[in-house]
Amino acid sequence: MKRLHRTDLFTWSQFREPLNIDFNATLWTRPGGNVLIDPLALSAHDQKHLEELGGAAFVIITNSMHVRAASEHPKAQLFGPRAEKDNFPVKCSRWLGDGEEVFPGLIAYELDGSKTPGELALVLDGTTLITGDLIRAHRADTLGLLKPEQNLKDKQAALASIQRVMKLHPGIEHIVVGDGWHCFCRAKVLLERLLTEG
Repeated sequence: MKRLHRTDLFTWSQFREPLNIDFNATLWTRPGGNVLIDPLALSAHDQKHLEELGGAAFVIITNSMHVRAASEHPKAQLFGPRAEKDNFPVKCSRWLGDGEEVFPGLIAYELDGSKTPGELALVLDGTTLITGDLIRAHRADTLGLLKPEQNLKDKQAALASIQRVMKLHPGIEHIVVGDGWHCFCRAKVLLERLLTEG
């Protein structure tokens, strides 16, 4: 796994040929039990790395399209989006709603307008935004939205949701995306550009 901008954050990826971007998974290591976010299948190397870091105690799935390889972590507790509780494809032990503190320092927010209801975005320590499907980066140093042909339901609702999270966390400096390029600096500028240009 690759180290990110914090010593407690790691990522691994799989290249998605139809979109020409990486799909990304995230690991947050913490004393109370490590957290995987939208986990992809692990290579033998990354599986060993995860075990060396203490394994996975929790898995957060941001939306039903990002269940991915969650089943490869049978000892971990699965958390899913509350808005999809009735039809979620895997059993979860906890359902996350808007503004909920998942763990100390990690807050979940529901984003509107994406291809699934109540898609989760996560804010870590007020400075790092971790996203699922809605906010993505098909090119380095830029952000974009899920496209209508990729089942974006309501663009204006999506933009309003992003703006709300930005107002609640004006100190966001980094963005870890589920799809595409991570943004390690100028996050606020890139988010403001996304809101302006859509």
